[in-house]
Amino acid sequence: MKRMFLWVSVGIMAFLMPQQMQACTGITLYTQDGLPVTARTIEWAGNDLESRYTIVPRGFRQRSFTPDGQQDGMSFTAKYGYVGLAVQQAEFVVEGLNEVGLAAGLFYFPQYGEYEAYDASRKESTVSDLQLVSWILGSCRNVDEVKAALRKVHVVTIDPRGSTVHWRFTEEGGRQVVLEIIGKEMRFYENTLGVLTNSPSFDWHLTHLNNYVNMKAGPVLRGRVGRLDLTSFGGGSGLYGIPGDMTPPSRFVRAAIFQSTAPVLATTEKTVEQAFHILNNFDIPTGIQFAEGEEVPDIPSATQWTVATDLSHRRIYYRTMHNATIRCFDFADINFRKVKYQSYPLDAEKYQPVEKVRVR
Repeated sequence: MKRMFLWVSVGIMAFLMPQQMQACTGITLYTQDGLPVTARTIEWAGNDLESRYTIVPRGFRQRSFTPDGQQDGMSFTAKYGYVGLAVQQAEFVVEGLNEVGLAAGLFYFPQYGEYEAYDASRKESTVSDLQLVSWILGSCRNVDEVKAALRKVHVVTIDPRGSTVHWRFTEEGGRQVVLEIIGKEMRFYENTLGVLTNSPSFDWHLTHLNNYVNMKAGPVLRGRVGRLDLTSFGGGSGLYGIPGDMTPPSRFVRAAIFQSTAPVLATTEKTVEQAFHILNNFDIPTGIQFAEGEEVPDIPSATQWTVATDLSHRRIYYRTMHNATIRCFDFADINFRKVKYQSYPLDAEKYQPVEKVRVR
């Protein structure tokens, strides 16, 4: 087991260490009937994360990794089946949905988070931050149950050199909370906005939004400066001044504005499509995260995958940097009582299919 942990640690350190390569953007949309769709990206410019999907049946037992090099932390058995998208290896689910309609996701949170120190005497109630999503999806059906469960555990990092993370949890009715562990204490925020990025803390991002109180949809057709009449150059002038860089504060502002100005659609299917279109604006080209002279990895995009989740109909949709075709897990096709535990790459083949147009 020690040998396995060393491999895990190397993989996770490659995933979590360099801050300039970390980025996640999350949004939440609603249909005309108030049905929620959550969506998010995951970025990493360092290398291919070899991301996987993991299907976990009811009754499947797991055990948390601990910082002392063993997989001997808290044991947890899935009360509910779920589908998760994982990085590096099957256990590290960073986004998922369970069969009772609870969605959970992990987002980078460097420099601002601080977990409690690992205490080996409490390892039976200790869960690693990278396995918290898996544990919650298998254990809880709503936000209140999430909060109650988390009060009973100790959340630690597998490797203290890595970045801390924060989480969002969304129940079927749309209630969403963000969890951050700051100063070794858990802080829950009701996320009625539905947006989440990375550092600083969630409450800071909400305050920062007040700097953009002037933003609005549509054009500003006319203005006047002294005796000079002004007209806009084109559509979208109501958003002039919106921040365009890739930092978490700027992405949070753009996500909030794009989400709030999007038309409310009739169905979850249309809303899922809309979520992918909005998140197109947050795709990060690989090269921009490296200084001149640094070697740029041979991957198509820093945005490795994008996922949208229909909580009401229990469907997870995703696309990847290798294949922009949207694929779907429909829980109607999965019997979580009988299905076998399984984990496979998100891309069976890493290439982008191109359909030729037949000229008549």
